Amino acid sequence: MSRIRIRTRNDEYLAELDDSDISNAIWLSLPLTFTINMLGCQIYFEMPVDNADPKELVTKLEAGDIAYWPKVGAFCIFFGPTPLSGEDDHPVSRYPVAKIGRMIGDYSTMEDAGDRQPITLEKAF
Repeated sequence: MSRIRIRTRNDEYLAELDDSDISNAIWLSLPLTFTINMLGCQIYFEMPVDNADPKELVTKLEAGDIAYWPKVGAFCIFFGPTPLSGEDDHPVSRYPVAKIGRMIGDYSTMEDAGDRQPITLEKAF
């Protein structure tokens, strides 16, 4: 597992990426800064990865899951309910994604990061 630090305008968070080819390609490319797209309690941004060949794609996730959306090459952070969530408030992705990691610790302020704001991913050791 590789750790990353996620920095937004209001806070920083830790996360772990799994040992998949997608995660390894992302981790090796860091540090990088992107612009946040926010949809409900989901942050996503375009991050094309050459090794994007996910084994299993899902649409139902858990709060704190990090995923890769292979169809458009996007990094996704699910930190709460999305527009497609049901009564259980589990995040639901509109399109199939590959789970590649998980947030560590408190990420309750992530909603304050803001749409169209910068987000930076860095290696955390």
